[in-house]
Amino acid sequence: MKSILKTYRFPLILLLAIVIGSIIGFTQGKDAAVLKPFGDIFLNAMFMIVVPLVFFSISSAIASMGGVKRLGKVMGSMLVVFLFTGVIASVVAMAGVKIYSPSKGVNIELVKPEEAAEKVSLGDQIVQTLTVSDFSELFSRSNMLALILFSVLMGVAVSMIGGKGKPFADFLKSGSEVMLKMVSLVMYYAPIGLGAYFAALIGEFGPTLLGSYLRAVLYYYPLAIIYFFGFFSLYAYMASGKAGVRHFWKNMLSPSLTALATCSSAASIPVNLEASKKMGVPNDISETAVPLGATLHKDGSVMGGVLKITFLFGIFGHDFSGIGTYVLVLVVSLLVGMVMGAIPQGGMIGEMLILSLFGFPIEALPIAAAISTIIDPPATLLNATGDNVASMMTARLVEGKNRMKETVMRLGEQKGA
Repeated sequence: MKSILKTYRFPLILLLAIVIGSIIGFTQGKDAAVLKPFGDIFLNAMFMIVVPLVFFSISSAIASMGGVKRLGKVMGSMLVVFLFTGVIASVVAMAGVKIYSPSKGVNIELVKPEEAAEKVSLGDQIVQTLTVSDFSELFSRSNMLALILFSVLMGVAVSMIGGKGKPFADFLKSGSEVMLKMVSLVMYYAPIGLGAYFAALIGEFGPTLLGSYLRAVLYYYPLAIIYFFGFFSLYAYMASGKAGVRHFWKNMLSPSLTALATCSSAASIPVNLEASKKMGVPNDISETAVPLGATLHKDGSVMGGVLKITFLFGIFGHDFSGIGTYVLVLVVSLLVGMVMGAIPQGGMIGEMLILSLFGFPIEALPIAAAISTIIDPPATLLNATGDNVASMMTARLVEGKNRMKETVMRLGEQKGA
């Protein structure tokens, strides 16, 4: 019993803080917003760290891979896993719509936004997502994918020049260790920050769940819970069997609570990196898959994209049937999951993409934005924590079945010793 409490002491403290924050939010309502600054301090501290952490972790991981061949295998395997789980999430969400329509009987008055959102072509969206026009703009969480691509190129360049790049590779590795230590220091404040942030979140958005969007809540929240426990367990089993499932869930509490409280995939990166390594994922794989996953791998956003599309289908009287419609919704939901920024309320580009591709009027934008706000906590939970199981599956493809299982079993023996 004492060893269990020692192992789970900090996650249990976080859970207690979340529970206390939730109680305060429910009882105080919007007055709980007075605690939000304490939560913002924690969130901003994590955002402050995440940019250099992503740069150092990805660059050092790739620089130490021992050649472009392993890098290609890791990246290829990772993208296969991202696409596989994204397609599964989309199919599950569409099946859920057939069982329970989220827009049936919903009557929402369309209100034209005061300022029309600027239409951006798909080509411009890709350019803005992958690149920046100035070097200084790289070091912003708003340009996370561009930073990741820069970090990948940096790691490849260091690896390709061999011995001449070793001093710089050592610098990158040292920088990664320093940033992880900073994360551990900031996490001492996490119980206060997460509790305060969750209190404000519940206090502000709790009543909204009882309004016109109740059917969307009743559709998405149970489906997210099923996907979280059911499919994540399946993916962990595919990665390293029963031992992998046990080890995955043993290390999932802190990442889950951080994702729920911050509603940010980016803010969850530091905690996810620590957890994925405890799950037996090699450093070079976890330090590549987790930061990249925060931008490209969002099962929760894929499912949210299906919800928004079908919700608008119902309001505007579109027929949600036929193979062509299903394929189009699947592709668009995958795009929505990939283009959404890894920041709170970062779905505007994805929502504009839905409106433009399906021909919905601009007045529908507030409806999609409201859905994003309501489903943000569970969607972020799936987005962020899904990167851990994706890194396990990537390691399975790269390292092989037996080696991944041996690693997990060895970690389990070390914990039990």
